[in-house]
Amino acid sequence: MDTELFEAALNVQSPWHITKITFSKEIRQLDIWIDFHPGSTFDCPKCTSSGCKGYDTEEKIWRHLNFFQYRCDLHCRTPRISCPNCGVVLVNVPWARQRSGFSLLMESLIVIMSFDMPISKIAELISEDDGKIWRVVEHYVNNARKEEDYSNVKIIGVDETSSRKGHNYVTVVVDLESSKVIFATEGKDHTTLERFSADLTEHNGDPHIITDICSDLSKAFIKGIQENFPNAIHSYDRFHVMKLVGEALDQVRRSEQKTQPILRNSRILWLKNRVNLSLNEETRFAPLSEMNLKTARAYRMKEALKKVWGCPDIETANILFNDWYFWATHSRLEPFIKLARSLKKHKTGILNNVLNGISNGIVEAINGKIQMLKRGARGYRNPNNFITMIFLRCGKLSLNLPT
Repeated sequence: MDTELFEAALNVQSPWHITKITFSKEIRQLDIWIDFHPGSTFDCPKCTSSGCKGYDTEEKIWRHLNFFQYRCDLHCRTPRISCPNCGVVLVNVPWARQRSGFSLLMESLIVIMSFDMPISKIAELISEDDGKIWRVVEHYVNNARKEEDYSNVKIIGVDETSSRKGHNYVTVVVDLESSKVIFATEGKDHTTLERFSADLTEHNGDPHIITDICSDLSKAFIKGIQENFPNAIHSYDRFHVMKLVGEALDQVRRSEQKTQPILRNSRILWLKNRVNLSLNEETRFAPLSEMNLKTARAYRMKEALKKVWGCPDIETANILFNDWYFWATHSRLEPFIKLARSLKKHKTGILNNVLNGISNGIVEAINGKIQMLKRGARGYRNPNNFITMIFLRCGKLSLNLPT
């Protein structure tokens, strides 16, 4: 085969040159052997000293991009040089990075595929061990994160998600202004915020200039925020508060349906926003909502609390919340009495959300993407792999892939 053509395609330049090319149709593989000219000198990969002579060589093999539908491997008698400063060191080759079994272009393809495919599928597609694929993706994600600058981060949202059903929670921090994940760590206790504070500082950020943090009502998050972000206004996301209200409403419905069979299979009708009900759902729901039912009363309390976030100022919101609290605690509906007392303890955070108007809606949207990648991979047993994929898919990183 024409070695000059392949040298141009692979960008192989002096002192490197292709010595042999073999092609086997039987095993569906192309092999390319690369060597260096006798007497060549090299730069030290550690201290960059030039003119280092060869000491000995090591045989190395790298998986390259397929040649049409055929596997392509690069072989090289890779020199170790004798550096006066660093001793005996393996040189860098221009087509691959050290300790990688892939060429740079193959790594670039792997990372690009990782944006849309589970790692297990990529490994199956190219017939490689998935551990090798993970190491490639992790390398580029980690390098990209090192270059991130969080000096302008001021408003964040915090949430937790599971890496697989019922196991291994990961805390995710989102910059609400740039709509991207800036931190993810294993666990969901208060130390996750401590780790984020340290990571923020490492990326030129300052915990003291964080002005607003939005989260759910987790005691762990409350403690972590108080200890690590003293100047931040902590508000509770409307979505999470209303989720708790929805759960209380459903408790009332499930209890009442034991004596009111008409409520069976009506859960979605009470929890959905009314404007989102289909015509058939509205036809069934309208008479239910007007009946003298405990569930209908609980529904009206749910709708009344929504109005707090529509108030023009915090004073009006405070009055409306206090009125709702009195109604809920005198409703004789135990789930709402318990909920109201809990929300009263967190009233400041709820009203802060009315004041600053920020929402974890962006976080919930990103969490939706995270759950999609989790389902695509059928869960992640290794939390570090899960975190790597969160950064890759949701971190808006500048990966600087080889071209």
